[in-house]
Amino acid sequence: MDKKLLAQLFIVFFATQAIGLITAQSLLMQGVSVTIVNEDKESVENSFGLFGYILVFTAILIVLLRILKGKRLYFILKALEIMAVFSTTVIVFSIIGDLAGIIAGIAMVAARIALPKNVWLRNLSSVIAGAGAGALIGISIGVFPMIVFIILLAAYDYIAVFKTKHMVEIAKNVAPQNMSFTYALPTKDHQFELGTGDIVIPLAFASSVLAENIQTIAPPAHVVAPILIILASFAGLFLTLEYLSKRIGMALPALPPQTLLMLIVFGICRLAGF
Repeated sequence: MDKKLLAQLFIVFFATQAIGLITAQSLLMQGVSVTIVNEDKESVENSFGLFGYILVFTAILIVLLRILKGKRLYFILKALEIMAVFSTTVIVFSIIGDLAGIIAGIAMVAARIALPKNVWLRNLSSVIAGAGAGALIGISIGVFPMIVFIILLAAYDYIAVFKTKHMVEIAKNVAPQNMSFTYALPTKDHQFELGTGDIVIPLAFASSVLAENIQTIAPPAHVVAPILIILASFAGLFLTLEYLSKRIGMALPALPPQTLLMLIVFGICRLAGF
């Protein structure tokens, strides 16, 4: 793999995970969470509900991409980006204080509006957005429902890329807009686009495990499983990008190998008492 590509992957992945785990732990200490579908975090209804939300949003996005073009499409996507970036930035920086969260959210949105074509600012906003979303989702759903959810999502990722191919269609239309829905990894020969799900979902799983471990395992051992899950996910993502870096233009879902490795490591951690 190109060294520049690897360096960028390392930075955006681990920056998102580190900020996300810090945010998750802070939110847990504050008793913050959201109801996905069922107030019982251990209910599998939350797995299917969360998966359903993703399907509905994806369907709406596909319709928008097919009926809107040019500036109309750009402004709709920009509005979605602004809402996502603002809300997730508020979540992350609210660990400092509510006012700090609001100020940071406004500043991030203003920067994205003022410099819409800046790739590095886009990646920064994607890191913050991914950290906030992954942390909040993770602490709001139990470990078993989360496992069901990521298995469903991995299967969907495979189907969406190889069968229906609608994920490829979305990527081709959204990536040129330079929105914070993906991470941009530019190299001398090609700009790779990494879906936020490939980074947010591992964080959500790790945060869910963290939320459970805080109640049952004394620190600092409570972070062992979340950290190993994140490392396993990175291995799956690295292998996917390594394969793609030699096959420019090819689309490949990263979640299936990531999910497999994360579940194997999670099982080992549980057997080892972590």
